[in-house]
Amino acid sequence: MSSADRIDAAQAEGGCHCGQIRYAVTGAPLRHSICHCVDCRRHSGSPCVAWAIFPRERFRIVQGDAVAYASSADAQRHFCGLCGTGLFYTSDTIFPGKIDVQSATLDNPDLSPPTEHIQTADRIGWLRDAHLLPEHARYPDDGD
Repeated sequence: MSSADRIDAAQAEGGCHCGQIRYAVTGAPLRHSICHCVDCRRHSGSPCVAWAIFPRERFRIVQGDAVAYASSADAQRHFCGLCGTGLFYTSDTIFPGKIDVQSATLDNPDLSPPTEHIQTADRIGWLRDAHLLPEHARYPDDGD
């Protein structure tokens, strides 16, 4: 991939699993992190979540309306009310004027790779060595 293809060169789009919600971001994220906190794990059902944070003026909803859930007194998690895909995180206290986008929901998540792991104090122990597990290009057969 050339540097001209990266997210900082133009606009990138993404959306939920069912296609009900579409969004666009412009420019490079201010930060792109893989979060290991308990809240992200429980909300996503995943061992970690990748987040790319953008100034709100470089983000727009192209189609649909996300549902907001107050996950704490200071933060809201936004998701598709139809398919349940987690999409965005906002907090005027923690990230004023910014929106954190679940970067795996981008159409091309490779456009801007994460640069750090955060909240590693909460990381699930077995995730540290997950890269050592056997790999399968697709779901393995029962005999595999």
